[in-house]
Amino acid sequence: MTTILADSFRAALARLGPNEQKQTKLTVYELQENPGQPGLSFHRMDKSRDPNFWSVRVSGDIRIIVHKTGDSVLLAYVGHHDDAYHWAERRVIDEHPRTGAIQIREVRELVEEIRRPSPIRQPGVAEARPSGEPPAGLVPPPMADVALGRATVAAPVFTALSDDNLLSIGVPPDWLADVRFATDDSFFDLAGHLPEEAREALLEYAATGLLSTSPPPTADPLQHPDTQRRFRVLENINELQAALDSPFDKWAIFLHPTQRGIVERTFNGPARVAGSAGTGKTVVALHRVLRILQSNPDARVLLTTFSRPLAKHLEYKLGILFGERKILRARVDIGAFNDVAAELCSLATGRKPNLASEEHVRKMLAQSAEDAEATELSPQFLHSEWKHVIDAWQIETVEAYAAVPRMGRQNRLGPRQRERLWQVFGPVREKLAARGLMTEAGMFAAATALYRDREVKPFTHIVVDEAQDLGVAELRFLSAIAPASPGALFFAGDLGQRIFQQPFSWKGLGVDVRGRSATLRVNYRTSHQIRRAADRLLPQNVRDVDGIEDGRTGTISVFDGPDPTVVLAPTSDAEVVEVAALIKAALAEGTLPGEIGIFVRSGAELPRARAAAGAAGLPARNFVDRDQSDMESALVGTMHLAKGLEFRMVVLMACDESVLPQAARLADVADAFELEEVLTTERQLFYVAATRARDRLIISAVQPGSDFIGDISEPF
Repeated sequence: MTTILADSFRAALARLGPNEQKQTKLTVYELQENPGQPGLSFHRMDKSRDPNFWSVRVSGDIRIIVHKTGDSVLLAYVGHHDDAYHWAERRVIDEHPRTGAIQIREVRELVEEIRRPSPIRQPGVAEARPSGEPPAGLVPPPMADVALGRATVAAPVFTALSDDNLLSIGVPPDWLADVRFATDDSFFDLAGHLPEEAREALLEYAATGLLSTSPPPTADPLQHPDTQRRFRVLENINELQAALDSPFDKWAIFLHPTQRGIVERTFNGPARVAGSAGTGKTVVALHRVLRILQSNPDARVLLTTFSRPLAKHLEYKLGILFGERKILRARVDIGAFNDVAAELCSLATGRKPNLASEEHVRKMLAQSAEDAEATELSPQFLHSEWKHVIDAWQIETVEAYAAVPRMGRQNRLGPRQRERLWQVFGPVREKLAARGLMTEAGMFAAATALYRDREVKPFTHIVVDEAQDLGVAELRFLSAIAPASPGALFFAGDLGQRIFQQPFSWKGLGVDVRGRSATLRVNYRTSHQIRRAADRLLPQNVRDVDGIEDGRTGTISVFDGPDPTVVLAPTSDAEVVEVAALIKAALAEGTLPGEIGIFVRSGAELPRARAAAGAAGLPARNFVDRDQSDMESALVGTMHLAKGLEFRMVVLMACDESVLPQAARLADVADAFELEEVLTTERQLFYVAATRARDRLIISAVQPGSDFIGDISEPF
């Protein structure tokens, strides 16, 4: 027997209590192993419009809804008796007449909660109603609002689309008229009743004016890309257990057709997937790892990112994706950039790199400037020039200093100025080497030198998450440890989320992703309201040094939610009280502690966040759990810690005028270029933290608050 899992079943299972979930899973396992056993109580759904719906008894009140056709059983839904029966009675599962995709669709005449806007009739015009069209004489649409006397009616959005257009994107025939009547205000009420492909295409059309039609029919409807976004054929009991036993992560089972296309594509060189926050770049990266391992038994993959907490999060998610295929895990190394470089250096030399702290380097620069009597050079400029030019590019001579690119930097140094500066930087390099010390950039350079010319590389493929935060030294290193074979390097990142590194040319370092860069535009994680507010922090298009542009227009969120809440309090104590009240309200509404993240700009503001959590009676932790299964305590930390995570509710506290952007970073800038860079990355850090929220976003500060708050909150 073939078992097919629907995303609607997984979503419904997640809403049951722990014991109910356990009983449901046991019944499902029995169903797959022996569907004909007498202990399984099948009951045909006589009131359903679909004759293939059956219910299976789990317990006194829990029922599984299955769809039986031939020798296959589709797990469609599970719930308490009345809920499960009501779900099945107003749905059918069939192929869409135009696209050929299998859909779970609601029968329009049985859905009572959708109400079309009341039409306004023009006097003296007879009523005529062509199929799928609004009644003749109704005030039509493509204008903004239509006013007659004192009445104002929001204009329908999709009147320019024909029935043929709507069918081509997967709108079920009995929902055509509702779509045609939908306005900006009513569409999200309607959207939840439409198949995903139709909902996304209509949202994209509303945002861009462009209509993306569904893929053409396939010989096997189960292989249609739109079918695969909601159904998965399970080969055996192990796959079924892996799909049901893992925490509810829909992405681990179902892929959007655009995501699947990137995962399965064969690239002839380095490649990159981009997209704004919540569009599933990490999902693509993880599925790419799985595809490489399954298609190449000799593959050895490195999955890497910029921080240890994020690397641990990737390890957890990859474990979900692998499920019972644990043998694959042995062929994947997961770690932060610097940890990977340190380990490879240790393997090659037999000793661990001895790293100098940034503070130690600052003191060495100050002493060297004093020795060279370079009193005209500010500490800020010296540190900036060292960090972003000398150390980043590993400059070893004054001649090399003259040739290094100074991307966008305001100070255009002549030969004499460079020679003068080298009197400061040269001795620092010599002293570091004499003491057996190296910077992190130096460690990456050492690893690069050790592995660049080796014929056999440590990995066959390298997949990089959060690639926008790669620096010069890191990218050189990854390029050196990757083989020259096509598709060996795959990057996932968003230029709008760059929070650490200054821009530079990837192409200039031999990593050219032009022509092999794809952008995701469907946001699954963040509500329409939160995404729209956060997007105001960034320009509509972000262009990198090589001319690749990440466009943010046209990105859509597939669900609705409340507007972000902004709290501007007179004092920090008052802020704590107001935020605690909002957290208590969320907990009372059913939000779990583990679904809440509270973040601040830096460690100095953490006491305010902990105070709010304590006042709300909210247990808190300050670390990212390895298995991400802790639902008993909220995560409290800095905004940098939020990177790569997601929460049902996010609170951004202490966003004060003197905190965001961070005053210490502003005091450390060396020129106008660096000032702009600091403001840009601080703004992008705020964007990153805000877009960790799925349903609720709260931003708080002491009056007047950061200027960034004004950008994100006007108008909601």
